[in-house]
Amino acid sequence: MARAMFEYTKTVLKKVSFNSDLFYKEVEKALNRLLPYEIDELTIWLKQFTANKPELYSCMVLIN
Repeated sequence: MARAMFEYTKTVLKKVSFNSDLFYKEVEKALNRLLPYEIDELTIWLKQFTANKPELYSCMVLIN
């Protein structure tokens, strides 16, 4: 179940990545819903996903 939530979160983030405000809000939701080890995985995934998307860098303040 928990793994499914993590995969669902990544799917949602990919779909809303066209809008930095929506992306920021979804990252906030994810940080509130995921387990601590999943947040660590999400951090790694976000760094890779936003590497070439400077418009999404604003969400990185949430994970620091």
